[in-house]
Amino acid sequence: MSDNWERGLEAAAGGLQPWSPRQREQDPFSTGPDDPFNCLDEVDLFADLTAEEVRAMHMMAPGRVFRRGELVFSQAQPVTALFILKSGRIRVFRVAEDGKALTMAILEPGAVFGEMLLVGQRMYDNYAEAIEDSAICQLGVEDVERYLISDPRIAIRISRLLGEQVARLEERLTDLALRPLSARAASILLSLDAAAPSGRFGQGKSIRLTHEQIAGLLGATREATSKALADFAAKGFIRQGRGRITIQNPSALRVTAGSTAL
Repeated sequence: MSDNWERGLEAAAGGLQPWSPRQREQDPFSTGPDDPFNCLDEVDLFADLTAEEVRAMHMMAPGRVFRRGELVFSQAQPVTALFILKSGRIRVFRVAEDGKALTMAILEPGAVFGEMLLVGQRMYDNYAEAIEDSAICQLGVEDVERYLISDPRIAIRISRLLGEQVARLEERLTDLALRPLSARAASILLSLDAAAPSGRFGQGKSIRLTHEQIAGLLGATREATSKALADFAAKGFIRQGRGRITIQNPSALRVTAGSTAL
């Protein structure tokens, strides 16, 4: 292959071959002049702020990308901060003495989480892991105290947010202690479906979790979880695909979620 032929290809491609190691695709989470990495626009917590207030707070909330499988924080590396999830998904989990991981929550874009005693948020015993590439902004203690707690508009929303989180945690603990696996699985699927973003181009919602990840939410083994989901699919309650679950009969799942029979 001649050098002239290679140079001709480079010229046609704008100076670089499309497979050139010197040319890399732009990071989808990188910032640009027309698409700033601003987490505050994604969160209901800041909905009452003016555009100028949002811009001012944005300067204090640096963004970072966590790749799939990377820990945002852990018991070994605790971080006293408030995190805002712009895109991607985060799994918050605990590890029992026997080494078993129990997923406490799967966080979707717009979620606020972290170790922040000023707002009553405790994550000290938890781990947070990116289950897909995730863009996250972070607010430090001083910023939270100065700009969030002192603003009654945001303080009220924080109180409501924390109350909802406590209610969800109590419901999860009750499920684990008292309800059969099928009821817990139905309840989790309904919750995940409610939180899932709408599909593109008019497509319906889908739950993008593996059986192992759902098992972590249920506090069950992957084998038992797969059996329960296969039973739901056989009854027409759900449709399963590769890493995706679509709910087809939410009414039947709600009936199953209310069951207490073992």
